[in-house]
Order: sequence, then C-alpha cells, then structure tokens
Amino acid sequence: MSKPTDLVQGTLALLILKTIANQPMHGWAIGQRIRQVSREVLQVNQGALYPTLHRLEQNGWIKAKWGESDNNRRAKFYSLTPAGRKYLEKEQANWQRLSTAIGLVLETS
Repeated sequence: MSKPTDLVQGTLALLILKTIANQPMHGWAIGQRIRQVSREVLQVNQGALYPTLHRLEQNGWIKAKWGESDNNRRAKFYSLTPAGRKYLEKEQANWQRLSTAIGLVLETS
C-alpha cells in the first residue's frame, strides 16, 4: 500500500481538493473518502492530512467552517473557494499531462 510519503510532491493537496470539490467534508471523512475511492491503496494519515489542510486554507484555496459530523461531534468542514476551484482545474490538467508523459515513457521498450 502506498503511504502519503510515497505520493508525488503536491499530490495529497490535489487529492484533497478533488475530494471536497462537490461537497464540504471534515478531515477524517476526507481521508476515508480518498482511501475508499483509491480502493484501499492510498492511506492518508492525520500527520500528513491536517498540515496539508492548514496549508490549503492559508493559501486561500479552501475555507473551514465548524459544524456537526454524522456522529454528532463538532468538526471543521472544508470546502473549496473560487480560487481553490481554479487551482484544482489547473493542477488536474498538469497532473493529466504529467501522467500521460510518464505512461509514454513506461510503454516504450
């Protein structure tokens, strides 16, 4: 299984932004969703998740709002800002370009 430290630099931020693009989520749910969507391959630990959320918030790409989780606990819910949505689109395009180029190199014999 991949660990957050195995991810390409900046990939965790991209995964977080993509995960909250459709609906606000609290930190634990973000990590669980990434794990679920990746079919258990990507495990995001809290030591990597929360500093990345903090950095995204400082950059103005996400905003946090206190709310109540499904289990009636107080939690911070993160959502994209307009700047975050624009950044996500740009980074997704960059990722597609990079992964296509890597695929081409790996396919050559």
